[in-house]
Amino acid sequence: MKPDARRMADLLYGAINKHDIDALLRHFHADAVLVSPAGVAEGAAEIAWHYEHIFVAFPDLAFTPWQGMLPADPAFTEWTMNGTHTGPFWLPNGETLEGTGRRVTVRGCAACTLEDGLIITHRVYFDQLELYAQLGCELSPAAPDPGMNPAQAGRKIHAADSRPDS
Repeated sequence: MKPDARRMADLLYGAINKHDIDALLRHFHADAVLVSPAGVAEGAAEIAWHYEHIFVAFPDLAFTPWQGMLPADPAFTEWTMNGTHTGPFWLPNGETLEGTGRRVTVRGCAACTLEDGLIITHRVYFDQLELYAQLGCELSPAAPDPGMNPAQAGRKIHAADSRPDS
């Protein structure tokens, strides 16, 4: 990776913090791929959609890069993301979580590889549990009874199942 990785990280996070999709896309190669917990975005249109979705859900979203391995190949940047959830946000189960008004702070990191001075791969890592818990999401169905037979944990218990003679 060339020494311009640090400059690219500054430009990228600057565009993200301004919610400037056009400026953001200028830093991505035409064949760029973005991989995040939300999925894979290939090319400008999908990468734009990815960020637009996040900007609608968190209109005050801001990243604070605080440590990086720049230059490196790939270049890594650790960051803190802050924002207020006021718009629709798609969840991994396909449902949409309407704005909750909750403020979130999530730590994460990104790995970027450059080609011809532009981002060709951008991989984003963060703890989804940390984000969804702060949004107030119920992360799983009610926990099974600790005394329950593990074979029964995934199915509804009927009265007949609890009788000694069944």
